[in-house]
Amino acid sequence: MFTGDFINEFKQLIISLISQADNFKAVIESLQNLILKQFGQNGLYATYILIAAMILFTTAKLLKIIYVTVKYIVIPSLVLALAGSTFFPYSFASLLPISVSVCSVVLLFKG
Repeated sequence: MFTGDFINEFKQLIISLISQADNFKAVIESLQNLILKQFGQNGLYATYILIAAMILFTTAKLLKIIYVTVKYIVIPSLVLALAGSTFFPYSFASLLPISVSVCSVVLLFKG
């Protein structure tokens, strides 16, 4: 199934990724030392708090987008496709893309 060339290329890719990870670690450590030298321990704490706040903010925004997508697109489109397949002679699988498109357009105009 896998040829020897594929395995060797994959191995080289993994080795290059590991070497770049070490380089990333060195960059992070040099940045940490620069902040520590310029602003002291309090500046380092402030940087950690800032990074944590940015991660929490990004995670909250992503979760909100996922929630809105499920609430306004996934669930209504599943209900529409199920209702359409119940009352019309079309299958659920053929109605699902149409109902997703309809729900997406409604959400676009809703704002």
